[in-house]
Amino acid sequence: MPASLILAWLVHLYTAFGAVLAFAAIISIDQLKFQQALWLMSLAVAVDATDGTLARAARVKERIPWFDGDRLEDIIDYANYVVVPCWFLFRANLLPQQDAFWLAALPLIASAYGFCQKEAKTADHFFLGFPSYWNIVALYLYVLRTPLWVNAFVILVLSILVFVPLRYIYPSRSPRYRTVTNGLGVLWAISVLFIIYALPEPPRYIVLGSLFFPAYYVALSFWLEAQRLSS
Repeated sequence: MPASLILAWLVHLYTAFGAVLAFAAIISIDQLKFQQALWLMSLAVAVDATDGTLARAARVKERIPWFDGDRLEDIIDYANYVVVPCWFLFRANLLPQQDAFWLAALPLIASAYGFCQKEAKTADHFFLGFPSYWNIVALYLYVLRTPLWVNAFVILVLSILVFVPLRYIYPSRSPRYRTVTNGLGVLWAISVLFIIYALPEPPRYIVLGSLFFPAYYVALSFWLEAQRLSS
């Protein structure tokens, strides 16, 4: 077997490793090891952030055209960005007890729709509808210790936004402000890793400061969408 073909398969194996991370995170959550689960969830994000670059470098679509890497990635992403954080929300008691099951299940349904849209990722590199960043939602609800009714409201609103066809930037492939966005994203990722490391009592000012990037992301997405709709 040519080395180039082996390399292409190794990239797919690297992507598939995300499923192992999801399984390990579920076990950690079930054992109430929430800090460990957040480390695993962060590692899964790192794999997702790098496998596309590796796939393009190894030219996997050209060398293994009969294997659908995009479908594999969607399966892994649904596990890590939806199933795992929903289980986290439920087991960490971040939702009102009487409604916890259906509130935790709501993103499962909403994101199943989101992932299956033909233009879930548009041709010009935007996400259509809220892009199922439930792992980030779970992290902040856990760290900020917000009231349960606030958590329920956040889950409801974001689940609805999955169905609203607004476009959100794809940070690593954004057609505008990519350098600034990725630079801020790196700083945000570092702050998140520190927050997880500092659990159960991360510095409040770092937690609140880290919210700048999610706010920037949403504001930029809405501004670009408003420009597109008005043009």
